[in-house]
Order: sequence, then structure tokens, then C-alpha cells
Amino acid sequence: MPTMHRRAFLAAGSTALLAAARPAWAAYPERPIKLVVPWAAGGSTDAIARAMAQRMGQTIGSPVIVDNRPGAAGMIGTDAAAKAAPDGYTIAIVELPHAIAPAVTARLPYDLLRDFTPVTMIGTSPLVFFAGMDEDSKDFKTFLKTAAAKPSPPAIAHSGAGTVSHLAAEMLASRTNIRFNMVPYKGSAPALTDVAAGTVAGHFATLASGSSLAGGNRIRPLLVTSTQRVNIAGLQNVPALAENNLKGMEIDQWWAMVAPATTPLDVIEKLRREAIAALEHPSVKERMAVLGVQMKGSTPGELRAFLRSEAERWQKVAREVGLQPQ
Repeated sequence: MPTMHRRAFLAAGSTALLAAARPAWAAYPERPIKLVVPWAAGGSTDAIARAMAQRMGQTIGSPVIVDNRPGAAGMIGTDAAAKAAPDGYTIAIVELPHAIAPAVTARLPYDLLRDFTPVTMIGTSPLVFFAGMDEDSKDFKTFLKTAAAKPSPPAIAHSGAGTVSHLAAEMLASRTNIRFNMVPYKGSAPALTDVAAGTVAGHFATLASGSSLAGGNRIRPLLVTSTQRVNIAGLQNVPALAENNLKGMEIDQWWAMVAPATTPLDVIEKLRREAIAALEHPSVKERMAVLGVQMKGSTPGELRAFLRSEAERWQKVAREVGLQPQ
């Protein structure tokens, strides 16, 4: 073979080898990305996911489609995301209940730390204790004083055994030495409706869950579960834990983005950059403000450390209030 032809042949062969060795995700993304939300459409997590997906889809190069997979307290959708191909085309939203679940659920089909690669934190929102509009609930100190004086324990609604609203109510009882009758409901919406009606005395929920009834002066926010007051519309004047001598009750609802374990790190970094950019866009900021979410991006390493600390914390809380995995 002539030298020139041999060089051309070798050069072509080298190009082919390099192309074959190039990672399949070098051109990522080449098709739509699925963002799994393990809850039904219409809730605050769904709203956060849709705000993020819409903006990311405009900049990442492919549509980001929200895939609601509700059922079994979030386990169905989360398990589906954990078992998806780790190719960057399936990502998921996880939140505070995912850190609580191992402490109250005996057989989870997935492991939050083992089966997912963290992408970024999205944001946080303190819980709010909502009560009715009667004189006994004009402020949190009055609420506690009245509750302690009642001959029978006042009812506090929660969203089911082992939920954050249940654990928050149990922590309140433990730290105030006041007995409450814990009443389970199928979510915050019916619980807060009964708070407004006076059927139950109070309920811990996010601002997003209670903003409509609070805005209509049907329920009153008495406490935010943060150490200091928060600069969130509708909550600036609501007392915090330190003002009520409550320690160890700091509770933030939080949301984060994850991908199946072993998703390539360069794909994770691209998703992280796009998610952070989405959080900084005015349209997403506006939506998050309405939901009472304080946006908070992170590195994958920071998120992994946070998830581990949250799982450890809620194991301790569950033991403190006497809950066993069911």
C-alpha cells in the first residue's frame, strides 16, 4: 500500500476508534428527559417540578417532561426512578418524606442513599402550625396555655402515622408536656378544612397548603418551625421556635433533584448546572415565592451529606416519639 494511502487509512481508522470510544452521552440530551414526581398532580411538589421542568426544557436542548407516579406514600414513583436506566433520561424529585420513610417503613423497595446519585438541592420551606380563628388561638402562647388547661386533650390533625405533620405534633407534645389527641387525615387539605371549621385545634403544614385558607382569614398561622422568623410573604410576622422556647423542633420541608445511581458524572453536572440556572430565572423565582419556597441549590456532595444527616435525624425522632417501622 503506498505510504500516503497507508497514512490516510490509519487516520481514518483512528477516527473510527475515537468515535467508538466516545461516551454514548457525549451528545446528551438527544431525547426528552423524564422528571418523576412520586405524588399526584396538583400538589406543591408537582408545582415545583413543573416550574423547574419548563425552564430546564427551554435551555437543556430537549423537553423535560413531568411524570407523576403517585401511590404507596411515594414508594411507587421513587422505586420506578431508582430502577430506571442510569443514562440521564430519568431524574426525580425527592423531599423530606423520603428521609423519614426508612424510620417508619419496614420494607422500602429502594434505598435513598444507595440507589440515587444526588444532583442538587432545590429549596426549603418551614412547616407552619395553623390553628382556627377563635380567641383561644390568637397567638401560639395563648394556644398552648388554653390547651394545657382543657380537661380533655385538644385534637391536632396529621396526615397519617409517620408523616412529618404527625412527627411534628408528637415533638410539640413532648417539648411542651401537653397531651394532644392525634387525629389522622388523608392529607393536609381535609385537615386544614377541619381546622377552619373548629373540628380540630391545629395542624402542621407547609405555607403552600394553608395559604388559601389563611388568606381568607379562616385559619391562622401561629408558629414557623425555624429558629428565627422567615422572610416569606405571609409569614414575616409569625413567631419562630426561639420566641416560644422550643428547641430541637426545627423542621424544613425540602425538595431535591436526584438521578439513578451510576448516572455518568458529566451528565449529573450538566443537570445540576441547568437546574441551578432554572432556579435563578425570574419565572421560577416567582412561582417558588408563591409556594413559600426558599430556593437553595447545592453541589452533589453537599446534597449527599444533607440526605444522610436527615435520614439519621428522623431515625432519632421516630425513636423519641415511640414510632416503630411498620
